[in-house]
Amino acid sequence: MPLVSQTNCRASRNATRKFAGYVFAIIVAVAASPAILTAAPQAAPAKSSQPRFAISFASDLSPTPLDGRVYVVIATKNDPEPRTQILEEEVQSQQIFGADVDALAPGQNAVIAADALGYPTANFRDLPAGDYWVQGVLSKYTTFHRSDGHTVKLPMDEGEGQHWNTKPGNFYSAPERVHIDPAASNASIIQIHLTKVVPPIESAKDTEWVKHIKIQSPALTKFWGHPMYLGAIVVLPEGWSSHSNAHYPLLVNHGHFPDDFHGFRTTPPDAGMTGYALERAQTQYKFYQDWTTGKLPHMLLLLVQHANPYYDDSYAVDSANVGPYGEAINRELIPKIEKQFRGIGQGWARAIYGGSTGGWETLATQIFYPDDFNGAWGACPDPVDFHAYQTVNIYDDQNAYWTIGPFGRIAQSEMRTPPGIILATTEGTNRWELVLGTHGRSGEQWDIWQAVFSPAGPDGYPAEIWDQRTGVINKEVAAYWREHYDLTAILQRDWKTLGPKLEGKLHVMVGTADTFFLDHAVHLMQAALDSTASPHSDATFDYGVDQPHCYTGPPGSTTREGGLTFTQRVLKSSEQWMLKSAPKSADTTSWRY
Repeated sequence: MPLVSQTNCRASRNATRKFAGYVFAIIVAVAASPAILTAAPQAAPAKSSQPRFAISFASDLSPTPLDGRVYVVIATKNDPEPRTQILEEEVQSQQIFGADVDALAPGQNAVIAADALGYPTANFRDLPAGDYWVQGVLSKYTTFHRSDGHTVKLPMDEGEGQHWNTKPGNFYSAPERVHIDPAASNASIIQIHLTKVVPPIESAKDTEWVKHIKIQSPALTKFWGHPMYLGAIVVLPEGWSSHSNAHYPLLVNHGHFPDDFHGFRTTPPDAGMTGYALERAQTQYKFYQDWTTGKLPHMLLLLVQHANPYYDDSYAVDSANVGPYGEAINRELIPKIEKQFRGIGQGWARAIYGGSTGGWETLATQIFYPDDFNGAWGACPDPVDFHAYQTVNIYDDQNAYWTIGPFGRIAQSEMRTPPGIILATTEGTNRWELVLGTHGRSGEQWDIWQAVFSPAGPDGYPAEIWDQRTGVINKEVAAYWREHYDLTAILQRDWKTLGPKLEGKLHVMVGTADTFFLDHAVHLMQAALDSTASPHSDATFDYGVDQPHCYTGPPGSTTREGGLTFTQRVLKSSEQWMLKSAPKSADTTSWRY
């Protein structure tokens, strides 16, 4: 889910598949053209498989064949570049088609045919004739020989947080103006030559207050059969260097891939700033002043970088498809950070917080590792009860895309404004992801949920929770999800042992008009916890009336207002709870200078 202020929330979110009747693309060899973008007359093949776009790269970009997925983006405007204009909001997105490629050699063409699946318009023939800006992209895949015996091809994160259109090393073409007429029976193949390479990302620099750590994870490397790394951004408290005998509690921020810490700024707002930009800059500067003068609790603040071959983060749990990220983060990374930066290193002195994706990770981490953490502040969490998997009930519904009656059907909504205007449908966003990548390789929201929550399928890719073309739900996979990752179901099943360990630790916030309908699942979790006994749950729930996604509290605030101060508020609340619940022998003084 999209990023809002200091909370990590999300903004937007092989060639053969089992869906009969659809051939997404074909790969053929056609004569390469020396021009960047030309139209070469071709003999018309059968209409159902007529090539429309041919995409190639020269040997100066890669002398060896490559695996991956090619895209053609068709846009009505060229600013910004077409490859950056593919959006989850269906009515605002430009058009894209894609095709898988295996061992595509330099000079060879990957062809995207007229019957390739598209988004937001599904069929090429339905595009209006006209002049468009056209751009091609090749997203490269890495082959992984996993420890479970499966071999899979997936896009390796290159430090960008898993984005096909900005991934360092990916190839792309210069946008060109082209006339397209889908109805023309003698239409020429549009030739696209990839001539540009996305450059590497410059590493963030350490400062007095912010440090950047990268470790190779033994657990993840073993699982993937490939070197895998975790990153950590550590914000040091005031007095850390001068109080060498102090040891500190740890506050972990979970969520989408952070390229750096942007919570505070070291200078006052710029002259001429107005509106939200000014409000945000003022809050960030105040945060910096309070942090560096000791007005906020002295804690280590940790942001985790755990982008992986499926998404910009791992959901911080062990998974059959994504790997043992719960083990890697909690047993490898966090102990290393605490040792290096003088953390207390005990469960009572660790807390977690985050929003949206980070909200789910926060609650899941506290529930799955109840003794290792002492407080979880999960805002606008991704679905915590799969009876309300956004608007889909995976247990009782038969279809994820449609409510179906005897003569009619209604599309399931996926994204809304607070007044209730629908911005996207479940079918549309799933088709968007399918165009971006088959086998769950889109790098987007539905695919990462499936990758995390599902068992591995026979081919090594995630078992589908539903047929991505039709929406028919797989009840066997749904049962697996319930057993392993439905947080409400797990709390109900294991409350006898979990309940005593979670007292005082669970705090959930969500807007009643959440953009992605996430409030529904939170209500179900609260109802389940309200019915508990021995002990009765003391989890707190805060519902922001009519507030959209990433509401973080406090009560009576707006999503925008609360998001600016989420970190500061959790620092204070977590310190208060740690001091109240710390063991008698705990160090509650060395860090409180």
